[in-house]
Amino acid sequence: MTESQGEPVRYEDRREDRRLLALEGGTAVGYIAYFVLDQEPHALVAVHTVVEPGHEGRGIAGGLVRTFYGIAAAEGVPVVPLCPYAASWAAKHPDEAPPAPEELVAAAEAQRAAHSGSR
Repeated sequence: MTESQGEPVRYEDRREDRRLLALEGGTAVGYIAYFVLDQEPHALVAVHTVVEPGHEGRGIAGGLVRTFYGIAAAEGVPVVPLCPYAASWAAKHPDEAPPAPEELVAAAEAQRAAHSGSR
């Protein structure tokens, strides 16, 4: 967890909202927007990582991505990091972030493109 003014940041997966939230004192201070790949093995696809103004530089974004990979590992599915921040984090932490197979990356990109106008 990330600490701020003695208040721990906790992470909460809100699958129905397609968000992994970073919460501090009940307030969202950041999130990863994601979707679940339609095809097997239903990879988790990180699309965008956001840290709210005033909360940057505290490790929240890294904590979000680390937690996201942990959720995927617990579910036995890969992560496809289409988000530039998540991809960069994964490249720096190969022990925690195994690369997704290229066919899953292509399928995730196609699904995102197909749904971009409808979501």
